[in-house]
Amino acid sequence: MEYLGFIFGIFGLMAYLQISPLKRRMDKLEEELTRTKGTSFHKDRQSLMSVIRSYTGEKVILTLKEDYMDVDIVSYGNTKHGSNTILDADEDWMLIRIETPKGNKQKLIRMESIQSVSPEQK
Repeated sequence: MEYLGFIFGIFGLMAYLQISPLKRRMDKLEEELTRTKGTSFHKDRQSLMSVIRSYTGEKVILTLKEDYMDVDIVSYGNTKHGSNTILDADEDWMLIRIETPKGNKQKLIRMESIQSVSPEQK
């Protein structure tokens, strides 16, 4: 009986050693899909980046995709009681300052969550 447990243990170890490289490959693919989720990869992402870079340091109105709504941006940033200012951006993240009646907040927002950016009308 002990030999039977030993044999099944060896088969389990062999199965694990064959599957572990697949698990690493799957994790890499999932990470890549997460980074490109919500973008049509080059065209829309590049145009969004150029618009965001042109508005860096200015007050803007941010429209987020429905799945990524942020309470501070909806409540204060896009209203007459506050504003959003783009501080910095790279390919994956955008740093904004949200001015609220209670004070300022800084937030990082994923690029994939942004639907549109437009200048604030005065």
